[in-house]
Amino acid sequence: MVKHPLQQVKQRFGIIGNTPELDRAIDVALQVAPTDLSVLITGESGTGKENFPQIVHQYSKRKHGPYFAINCGSIPEGTIDSELFGHEKGSFTGATGTRKGYFEVADGGTLFLDEVGELPLPTQARLLRVLESGEFIKVGSSKVEKSDVRVVAATNMDMVLGVEKGKFREDLYYRLNSVPIRIPPLRDRKEDIPLLFRKFAGDCAEKYLMPPISLNDEARELLKNYRWPGNVRQLKNITEQISIIEQERLITAGILQKYLPYNEVGMIPVPASQMHDREHKSFANEREILYQVLFDMKKDITDLKQVVQRIMEDAAHHSSTFESSPSGMHPPAIIPNDHTRVSVPVKYEAVPKKIAIGENESNDIQEATEYEESTLSISEVEKEMILKALERHNGKRKLAAGDLGISERTLYRKIKEYSLEG
Repeated sequence: MVKHPLQQVKQRFGIIGNTPELDRAIDVALQVAPTDLSVLITGESGTGKENFPQIVHQYSKRKHGPYFAINCGSIPEGTIDSELFGHEKGSFTGATGTRKGYFEVADGGTLFLDEVGELPLPTQARLLRVLESGEFIKVGSSKVEKSDVRVVAATNMDMVLGVEKGKFREDLYYRLNSVPIRIPPLRDRKEDIPLLFRKFAGDCAEKYLMPPISLNDEARELLKNYRWPGNVRQLKNITEQISIIEQERLITAGILQKYLPYNEVGMIPVPASQMHDREHKSFANEREILYQVLFDMKKDITDLKQVVQRIMEDAAHHSSTFESSPSGMHPPAIIPNDHTRVSVPVKYEAVPKKIAIGENESNDIQEATEYEESTLSISEVEKEMILKALERHNGKRKLAAGDLGISERTLYRKIKEYSLEG
């Protein structure tokens, strides 16, 4: 097999970076390209997954055949089968003629199915059949047709979790995952960040006929240690913002900080000294970070209640000592959580109930305190996030979905689920 140097491939497809994980992903794509095996590309949104199906296609025997990229998350659930497999005239309302689907027109070529995890379960069953036998049936037809198509799929969702929750077929997952390719997030490619910044700054300067911006050493370190939840896409957007808005061409850390969002969940720069403590945590998107924060909060509240209950039980045995205390304060309670131990002083402001036991025991009391279990509703938080996103974008669902990091179809389903229409 002819060897293709990595630098040649990077230059051809506009891939910038030299980290081992990125080089490994490119090498796997080159190795699998001459075969007809299905490929599943995984990685966070904005990491550049769309480049790798093109590498697989261009270095395969199908390179002269058709290549189509389909975003499965942007196609309404009611028409996805027609888009992929075609339909017959009169098969549904609005079907005024026979239509060929992507699997028919891409015969002999490659189909890139982006956001494949968003496919509805009935469509997944159809896709599994065409992958295993090359056979499909148009919507409204009974005729079995054949197609020779190479499928490359991509997703930013946790497919194993999707299978466990019944949102994705296990057999289809293993069929698509013949050869997995993982694209590393930008925070795992620290040395590539200045290279990407320089490339985007140069492109912007060339496009708008202005001198390119550059970073001083302090700004470069700040850029490298930022978490980049939006990955390469977010880095490009911020670079273009700075290029257009700032008059100074040498960017300092003070200038750069104005463009790094501090007030959004999951978008807080992490100091270099703390990076090794957080590298073991990986989140697919910002919603997962919010959920994790809420779960941690609930755990802390539960721990606090348990500590308070224990103190109240101890206080019941030493009521006279407690009542003589001028401040009503107990020693600090140690509240455990995932990362540290925090001392929190607990103060009792509520008056405990006093129940008389007998005529001669009027000073003896029994303290009763009721604890009400509270829960943090994830659905309420999600509903509020959707409402705010829609409000920010004046009801434009496409922009709101991009802001939330989900597909339009998922957003539409959530709007119906929470009755947010109208």
